Amino acid sequence: MILGVDIGTSVTKAFLLDRAGKAVVTHTKPSTLNVLEHGHVEQDFEEVLTSAVEVIRATAAEAPAPVTALALTGQGDGLWLRDADGVAVGPAISWLDGRANPTLERWRADGTVRAVHRLTGSGMFPGSAGPLLAHLAEHEPERLERAAVAGYCLDWVVQRLTGAVTVDASDASLPFLHVPSRSYATAAIEACGLGDHRRLLVDPAPRGTLFSLTREAAAALGLPSGLPVSAGPFDLPACSLGAGVNAPGDGTIVVGTTLGAEVLTDRVDLDPDSEPAGMWIALPSQPNDGQYLRAMPSMVGTASLDWVLRMVGANTDELDALLEASPPGANGVSALSFLSPAGERAPFVAPAARGQFTGLRIDTTRADLVRALCEGLAYAARHSIEAAGLTGELSACGGGMRSRAWRQIFVDVLGREVHIPNEAGVGARGAALTAWDSVGEPVDREIWRADRTVIRPDERATTFYASGFRHYLDSVEHARPTWKES
Repeated sequence: MILGVDIGTSVTKAFLLDRAGKAVVTHTKPSTLNVLEHGHVEQDFEEVLTSAVEVIRATAAEAPAPVTALALTGQGDGLWLRDADGVAVGPAISWLDGRANPTLERWRADGTVRAVHRLTGSGMFPGSAGPLLAHLAEHEPERLERAAVAGYCLDWVVQRLTGAVTVDASDASLPFLHVPSRSYATAAIEACGLGDHRRLLVDPAPRGTLFSLTREAAAALGLPSGLPVSAGPFDLPACSLGAGVNAPGDGTIVVGTTLGAEVLTDRVDLDPDSEPAGMWIALPSQPNDGQYLRAMPSMVGTASLDWVLRMVGANTDELDALLEASPPGANGVSALSFLSPAGERAPFVAPAARGQFTGLRIDTTRADLVRALCEGLAYAARHSIEAAGLTGELSACGGGMRSRAWRQIFVDVLGREVHIPNEAGVGARGAALTAWDSVGEPVDREIWRADRTVIRPDERATTFYASGFRHYLDSVEHARPTWKES
């Protein structure tokens, strides 16, 4: 069995998975996301590690058979600075953070964003490593002087459990990696004025690399010392693998804290004329050597839903009832769901992007508000998955897919069949598939892939939402100039 762990932004989940991809044991633990003034969003290193240790230990204690390997995935982007001994240098900066908004706006104006995009094919957003490092270099240079590694959540946990200083190529993909060669584009680093801080970027681990649990970590986790540890890919590409993406053109929508859209491709197209948004992601080599993901991850998904539910005094248990209490189109109310302090990052980058409701009347109900925002998120998903180049089969996963009514809205807006994995731990499953390959015991992926439910669109609703999607695109285009002025 593989013990797969997904260290998310708001919750850490552990799944003991058998070779058929079935979760035998599951444990979860929430993490604290500290939303502070001036767009700062941070996490405590040790609390995140503690959450991982607790769910791993609890899951391992119930294992009915030996654990073959520990497979880790987790949130990407942000900045997890630590010193040469692995000690945190200040709080972890979340990918949701907006402190580097002015830096990115300056880079957009002076051509830096476009220059990096030409070199890597990826865009940057305020919560990515480039703008965050530049912000700290300007405002807190002592933090960078004390740091030895500018890493991510996943490789921080790996360092504490194995002693290895590493990074997975998927995490390193944005913003400086030349993805086909899996090496950093030095010119991109220098374009951001960060040449003196290149030392902080760890070269990506070779494909199939395994690490080993230290004796101390093994004792804390209740697992054998020396147990193989597989690190990556990070959560978005792990979800794509776990959801069953199989052939170029196939795509996945992840409706989690972020709303991620990604499409499998066999080539990286560094189109200098395309909008500098989204990212190219390096994948594990087996069995998809030479394949990549074109990803368009927006800033917020279920976090927007949580916000509107708080505003109307409801909880997630009421979601289906609220959605069914308002018709398609939400009685004329529409919404843009750009609620992150850092604006939006895909399929366009707008650090000043803000959400909005239109069409409100005195008889607008709380159900209308909730449905309008849920429809807005579904439109955003369609916008992103089309921008990512979807041509094949589409799957979807994440907490948002647990709502029967909301997932039907997604399917109707997308206007196509959507395959939803029956197992909840899709990111952990993707990490586990990678681990099975790395230990030399690959599983039958078709068996894992077959465990899905197909949701089909309603023809009348799809026709209605096709018009709504055109209205959504028009609303975004009209709003973008106002954000630039804010």
